[in-house]
Amino acid sequence: MAGRVEGIATKAAKRADMVPVDRAIVSVETGVAGDWRGVQKTRQVTVLFAEDWARAVAGLDPAAPWTIRRATLLVSGIVNPRAAGGVLAIGDVRLRVMGETQPCKRMDEQMPGLWDAMRPDWRGGVTARVIHGGEIAVGDLAQWVDG
Repeated sequence: MAGRVEGIATKAAKRADMVPVDRAIVSVETGVAGDWRGVQKTRQVTVLFAEDWARAVAGLDPAAPWTIRRATLLVSGIVNPRAAGGVLAIGDVRLRVMGETQPCKRMDEQMPGLWDAMRPDWRGGVTARVIHGGEIAVGDLAQWVDG
């Protein structure tokens, strides 16, 4: 089953504003170009699943922009694996899931109640490292593949 990249966003520094982009270069060395987390080998990219996001904000503000989660990618139509090890393919790009993106108390700064709403079932998404780079764009297919 294939999903779709719904959004890409980067931040230049910790706590900086998220900047949505239509496309990005992704590399093993720097993660998503323009995002400060790219040099971290276990948390280069954060992937948020649109269906999990919708469940998290349903009782808070269903119209809230996904970027308040501060994730790098928003994908829809594929299931959050809720486990480390899987490989997400977006075009030529391959992202290995390293674990859960743990929501922190700062989520409540974005929207009161968001921290509690994101804690169950890995709703905060997954962290990943880049194992093969390339270019990605909003609208690209996203799917789970064998490593």
